[in-house]
Amino acid sequence: MTSRTTFYLSQILGKKFFSHDGHVTGKVMDFLIDLTPIAPSPEKPTRPKVIAVKVKVGMYERVFDFSSLEFIREKASTRIICHEIEEISTAYLSNVLWLRESILKKQIVDITGKKLEKVTDVRLVVIPSGTYAIAVDVGIEGILRHLGLVQIVEAFEHRFNVSILPSRLILWDDIEAVDLATSKLWLSKATTKLTALHPSDLADIIEELDKHTRTYVFASLDEEQAADVLEEMEPDAQVQIIESLPVGKAADVLEKMPADEVADILDELEDKKKEELLKEMEQESSEEVRELLEYEDKEVGSIMNTDIYTLSPGITVAAALEELRKAKPEPIHISTLFVIDKNERLLASVPLAELVIADPAKKISQIMRKDPVTVKDTDRLATLAELVSKYNLLALPVLSEDDKLEGMVLVEDIVDDLLDRRKTK
Repeated sequence: MTSRTTFYLSQILGKKFFSHDGHVTGKVMDFLIDLTPIAPSPEKPTRPKVIAVKVKVGMYERVFDFSSLEFIREKASTRIICHEIEEISTAYLSNVLWLRESILKKQIVDITGKKLEKVTDVRLVVIPSGTYAIAVDVGIEGILRHLGLVQIVEAFEHRFNVSILPSRLILWDDIEAVDLATSKLWLSKATTKLTALHPSDLADIIEELDKHTRTYVFASLDEEQAADVLEEMEPDAQVQIIESLPVGKAADVLEKMPADEVADILDELEDKKKEELLKEMEQESSEEVRELLEYEDKEVGSIMNTDIYTLSPGITVAAALEELRKAKPEPIHISTLFVIDKNERLLASVPLAELVIADPAKKISQIMRKDPVTVKDTDRLATLAELVSKYNLLALPVLSEDDKLEGMVLVEDIVDDLLDRRKTK
């Protein structure tokens, strides 16, 4: 072998495969790499070694051992010569995959953790110890290389001294196999960078992945972030994620979500799976969800949020704010606070903004808004949009038949319901 030769997979695929005496024996179709690291170490990069080549010989495809191959660079091309043709079987091999079949055109999360890219080519290096994959190309240059146009573009760049094909390589050191069983995708090892994304952005990324990879990435998130991301996903993706996770893990994530969101997800599952999850969840969370599941789809209770924050009319503003600081509820759940009596009946509401600017010494009873607009949990969903629009509300308190405060409906839940109904028309 030469001391060092680098080339791209696209430069070899479809090229002639020569025997040691110069005869053409077929065309190169793919390279098989071994993902098992040799003497693995955090300080040493993991670069998979090419162990076999797939060659089309006439009407058939054959797999040859790679150890006796030699690469020869000739100007802009690379020739591959086999000194000893030894056919091998891949049936007994594990932890391996074909580069063309399993890597090209597959999606990869960019190392910035910001967006998805597609692998357009693979860069390899030939050194005395063997041939290794060292990087993947995620740029347009890889596409042009496959089309045989990259030399024309490079000539244009050289002539006019411009750069229109910036390098977009991701080193193999920075990526890892996500799902060896299906070899669907390679993902940046810097998965912690994903945590900097907004949950809705991360949800978009995960939804673009295949089912196996989607589950892998989701399972790598902590429970709090996983819950936030799951809320932002489309219903079919939510169901797929929950069904693919172990029951214990899925239940832990669901416990971190609002009960109404959990009810919506469980409502799409089979009864057996639904019951398994409810039994695995903590009793308080499980009971809240069970109550919501009893409502019909067109009733207010079906989208009601039970994560509400209530105040007593006799405490001061300062005491109420101190309680909020200690409880640290989700901001969306305290845009409007509700005042109840000892029997849990609704007395009034207090917008958070008014609570913050009120005199700390005043009592809640002095600043609260009496006779708030309310709805019953069995009212029809169709009534909500008009009420929110008419009274410019951020949240509507929901009462039971005996006027006890059951929860609230947020504006965003109403909007989501309207959008869902529009989609189904």
